[in-house]
This record gives sequence, structure tokens and C-alpha cells, in this order.
Amino acid sequence: MPARHRSRQRALQVLFLWDQRKQAIDEAIHAFYETLSSDEPLPSDEDQFPPAAPDEFMEILVRGASEHAPGIDLRISGKSENWRIERMPAVDRNILRLAVYEMSELETPGAVVIDEALELARQFSGDESVSFINGVLDAVHKDVVEKDSGPGASHETPPASTPDPT
Repeated sequence: MPARHRSRQRALQVLFLWDQRKQAIDEAIHAFYETLSSDEPLPSDEDQFPPAAPDEFMEILVRGASEHAPGIDLRISGKSENWRIERMPAVDRNILRLAVYEMSELETPGAVVIDEALELARQFSGDESVSFINGVLDAVHKDVVEKDSGPGASHETPPASTPDPT
């Protein structure tokens, strides 16, 4: 399994924990790492567990999505007709938060983010969720593309100057 996909799975698990327990994000990350390290005992000592290796990409996703959650939730609500964010299944809500954060703030291509989010939905949610998440993320992606390619976007090249005919 590619490392970034695993990091996204882990990020979803941490965000779900954060969302359900209403705890600080650092506590949710710590609890997740404790769970990982307690899953496998060291070969030399059955009572001792190795510390879990840090997952930098997972932590970037989790910290960013949780920090920007109020704004992300507004964007999701604006693209999900008849669905209030607090009424969505927690798994779907957090898949959307992760994807909207990654799509908007990181340099990951929108198509990759959407594909990964749909894979998470297939794995952790249901078929109805896959189409719902796809629709919401497609609408958010269109906004991101418009914002990035609109007037004043920093990546636009200036028009070519024409030589003065005189």
C-alpha cells in the first residue's frame, strides 16, 4: 500500500477520533500512536511495545483539516444540498474534511485527492456515501480550479508584449 494512502487512512482515523471525542487534536494523534504501538509487541519482550513511527503526512493532514474545520465545513455545507454537516455520518464528514483541506491547501492534484477520498469511502463507508462524497468534492474542486485560474491568480503568465510599430 502506498505510503500516502496509508497516511490518509490514518488521518481519517485520527479525525474521526477527534470529532467523536471532542478532544484536542494533539490528544487524538497521541491516542492513535498509542494504539499503533500497542498492536505489536517487541520480539524480545512480550510485555514491551515499540513506539509507533511518526507519520508526518498524516499529521499535516490532521492538523490542517482540524485547524481549518470551521471554514472547510462551510464549504462542504455549501456544496451538499439538504445536508447539514452535523447530520452527515462522521466518517463521510471527515473524509470530506480531509479531501477539501488537501485539495485547497496542499499541492496535491484534485483528481488524486478525489480518487483517494472515494477509496476511503469504499473502505470505511458505503456505496451511497461514495456518490455523495464524489458530488461534493467535484463541486469543491471546480471552485478551487476557478479560484486558481481566475483573474489575479499567481500562476498566470503575463500577456506577451507586442513590439511598438513606430
